[in-house]
Amino acid sequence: MHRKGFSFLQKRERRGKTITGLPAADMRDRNMKNVLVVSIGFLSLFTAYGGLQSLQSSLNAEQGMGVTSLSVIYASIILSSMFLPPILIKNIGCKWTIVAGMACYVTYSFGNLYPGWYTLIPTSIILGMGGSPLWSAKCTLLTISGNLQAPKDNKKAADVINKYFGIFFLIFQSSGVWGNLMSSLIFGSDTNITQISEEDLQYCGAGVCVEIGANTTTKRPAQDLVWTLVGSYIGVGVLAMIIVAVFLDNIDRDQAREFRGNREPFWSTFLATFTLLKDKRLVILIPLTMYSGFEQSFLSGEYTKNYVTCALGIHFVGYTMICFAATNSLCSFVFGRLAEYTGRAALFCLAAVTNLACILALLFWRPHPDQLPVFFVFPALWGLADAVWQTQTNSLYGVLFPRHKEAAFANYRMWESLGFVIAFAYSTFICLDTKLYILLGVLILSMVTYLWVEYQEHMNPTLPVEEGIY
Repeated sequence: MHRKGFSFLQKRERRGKTITGLPAADMRDRNMKNVLVVSIGFLSLFTAYGGLQSLQSSLNAEQGMGVTSLSVIYASIILSSMFLPPILIKNIGCKWTIVAGMACYVTYSFGNLYPGWYTLIPTSIILGMGGSPLWSAKCTLLTISGNLQAPKDNKKAADVINKYFGIFFLIFQSSGVWGNLMSSLIFGSDTNITQISEEDLQYCGAGVCVEIGANTTTKRPAQDLVWTLVGSYIGVGVLAMIIVAVFLDNIDRDQAREFRGNREPFWSTFLATFTLLKDKRLVILIPLTMYSGFEQSFLSGEYTKNYVTCALGIHFVGYTMICFAATNSLCSFVFGRLAEYTGRAALFCLAAVTNLACILALLFWRPHPDQLPVFFVFPALWGLADAVWQTQTNSLYGVLFPRHKEAAFANYRMWESLGFVIAFAYSTFICLDTKLYILLGVLILSMVTYLWVEYQEHMNPTLPVEEGIY
């Protein structure tokens, strides 16, 4: 089997392209081009989706419709994670799995043109079904590229994969800047912005637990402004599909063709995600992976609504999330390169301490418009921590499970999405201070389990993938 894989990688693909037969410089250019193409595609796609997600709890606040749609999205991602990523990636390859997943995301933007239960819920389900294959294919592609490039540069695969994930998240996380800038500029032109009274401010923050929904400061912008914003989001989403379809190399096309030709039993592929759970390292990483969903959902769902929208108004949501995205983007790039010198554990500890400080501060802070700079400090610190959770956790999965990438990243997306679902599900039922205590508890558990896995990996390192074998 190894010989077969190696001989495939030494021959030229059709259309004059090669995999490992290229000179080192050309190989580096090709791998870097693919990393940049997929990064720019995700930048464009999540300029739209990231902006919509940040606004759902405020824009579609009626009967908790926006938060419910987010819950449905991540519940669908859990379902699709159970079986779709290995099936799609192995049959049609990473490139076309990414294009198909992007198309599912664009449908959600269409659903927000006329938001209602009958439009948001079906499109949320469609997005969720495409979400796990999209992310799993992206992670698989970056891992393949890193494994191919490492021997050419005489480096460890883990270091090259870390660098590629750092570059990806540098570009990808900046999508939050552009998406939220669009919403801020468009909604900021609203001539009928509600003035928030001192009486209304008593409902902001975690200090007073009142009936959920008692906050009355959330006002939906004019419908024509919403249409302008969503129409712009649809445009950049379609652009993302075109960029990937035209410029991304189909680097695992021949593997997909060979897989289809071998007609491997359907159930072995269908159950690949669950089969990998036999590895205790994956099971012990579940709290860390779920925490990623908890912390992201808190910032986009709770912080934007109960702190920013409540005290400043919905037109400030975009500006605060720009601060988060910009910090996240820069730190993702820095940490992706810094990990080679500091190791993962130091960065994870930095993120944990940063999140811990923010959670404790949010428990006692009473937001007020006079404290405008403070509203931006929390997203900036949160962005620094999230940069670690995203780049290093993705890289960790690629390093620990190099021979089962599709199933590993499907598990990552499944458990992260479960964190989103749980957080969004209890969003409308419990008080904000309770949510912060839950976040704190999951953070502590995540670090304990992560450090155990890191210790086991230090004592028994995962063998690197042989050159020429994906």
